[in-house]
Amino acid sequence: MLQKSIMTADKPSESSDLVGGSASDSVTEDSLFGGQLILRQPAEGYRVAVDPVLLAATIPAKPGESVLDVGSGVGAAALCLVYRVPGCHVDGIEIQSDLAVLAVGNAVANGVADTVRFTEGDIGAMPTGPGPGTFDHVMTNPPYLRAADSRNPSSSSKTTATVEQDIDLDSWLGHCIQMARPRGTVTVIHRADRLDDVVGILSVKCGALVVFPLWPKAGEDAKRVVVRATVGRDTPLRLVPGLVLHDEHGDYTPEAQAVLRAAAALEV
Repeated sequence: MLQKSIMTADKPSESSDLVGGSASDSVTEDSLFGGQLILRQPAEGYRVAVDPVLLAATIPAKPGESVLDVGSGVGAAALCLVYRVPGCHVDGIEIQSDLAVLAVGNAVANGVADTVRFTEGDIGAMPTGPGPGTFDHVMTNPPYLRAADSRNPSSSSKTTATVEQDIDLDSWLGHCIQMARPRGTVTVIHRADRLDDVVGILSVKCGALVVFPLWPKAGEDAKRVVVRATVGRDTPLRLVPGLVLHDEHGDYTPEAQAVLRAAAALEV
């Protein structure tokens, strides 16, 4: 069964061809990439939409390189990345213990527990592990909403995943920059209406910024953007064509299908 509308509060309503089958009353066992990836996630609260899949498609990781996934949830972005780039190593950190536990199980279920590790923790107080300046790449799908500008979703899990709590965007992205090695990349997916915030924060210590818009349909305003920055670079920002997600009929474009169903990379 194809779930056509996988919603997370103020996140995209598009599914990423996430196929579902009930595992229990509280957890569903779904899959990505036409059943190639198993994904167990809560039946209620925060559920995976297209954002982590698209984020993972933009990471320029190579086999043997290390990646940190900040706010890793149930592990969707990390699993998508190691599926596309076997041999890269991903550490995920997630503050919600139930999501972190599911992420660990998802790594085991997909046979990648030797290269993907998930840890419960707060980015403001990182658990023991690789230290600052050690990752080749950092990726993140942070909470999109300012606390002052949002009504908290009824689910506490959705609130934590989508609304900034004690750590605002400035601190969140500052931590991501700190964890990347010199000339390493930091990649974030966020709302288009907060692009000025994202660019302003990343530009303090990074350069070579690339803004990759995600267009709902051709001719429509972008609602999401992917921004990549390189630590310690000072070259100018580039705005690239990006990706059109849907055609005029509302179906995924061939380019979007290649990413969401066949794990293709997005060249940023």
